[in-house]
Amino acid sequence: MTDTEATDDWCLPDDREAVRNALIEWYEADHREFPWRRTDDPYEILVSEVMSQQTQLDRVVDAWEGFLERWPTTADLAAADRAAVVGFWTDHSLGYNNRAKYLHEAARQVEDEYDGEFPDSPDELQELMGVGPYTANAVASFAFNNGDAVVDTNVKRVCYRAFDVPDDDAAFEDAASDLMPHGKSRVWNNAIMELGGVACTQTPRCDETGCPWREWCSAYASGDFTAPDVPTQPSFEGSRRQFRGRVIATLREYDELELDALGHRIRVDYAPDGEYGREWLEGLLGDLVDDELVEIERGDDGVRARLRR
Repeated sequence: MTDTEATDDWCLPDDREAVRNALIEWYEADHREFPWRRTDDPYEILVSEVMSQQTQLDRVVDAWEGFLERWPTTADLAAADRAAVVGFWTDHSLGYNNRAKYLHEAARQVEDEYDGEFPDSPDELQELMGVGPYTANAVASFAFNNGDAVVDTNVKRVCYRAFDVPDDDAAFEDAASDLMPHGKSRVWNNAIMELGGVACTQTPRCDETGCPWREWCSAYASGDFTAPDVPTQPSFEGSRRQFRGRVIATLREYDELELDALGHRIRVDYAPDGEYGREWLEGLLGDLVDDELVEIERGDDGVRARLRR
């Protein structure tokens, strides 16, 4: 798809370069530090990708460092006893043990079939045992800067919210590919996954994280932050007490907010006239006013809420 093409239902911004630069600058200025982001060694990156498939990233760090200390190269891993590799996997609660077996076999393939040198394209990397399209593309991107656009759950959520890309795998692939600058898969894929991981989360943190796409984002403009992995009408997530806590936390961050702006920031399915809308929110605020925690002000421009000083 070219820069001028779009589907009937969605369209990326005309100024792709500004969108790309804004995201890369945001990522390079500040992002989560993980040790595998400081290497371009394909073996080290493959280990991180396999470990991350069922485990939170913060928990992967110790396991990744311990694994590479014990088996620092593909040659070391290929020569290891498979039972020892599986035992390490189990000891660190890294998910299905067959992933450890596949990783061990992939190391043997690199040594035996590729003379110790990793293939560098997504298609070739998929020849390794247990390496599917997503992992192959990640290794090609982060090790060789030679990958396609990554499309994971976070990237889908970002594209759906920001640019109204429909919940369709082909559309997500098109949008992600069109957005990614040529020859920059390493920094781009890291950046867009970081955006979905820390800013465009299921409960969005747009202003708190300084999301670089706010000026283009449809969800930010409309306040509708639903997404494929965020139900339009989720069940009530907790008690009124929990939502009172969200109100207090949000007003601490923003100091003062108009009623609808507050509603959109404390629950993704807030709709002014809906079940969880203004009437529901004013009831919640009324409880907080009675507790002398919040003040509300009614004016010509609507209702505004602030913490009581």
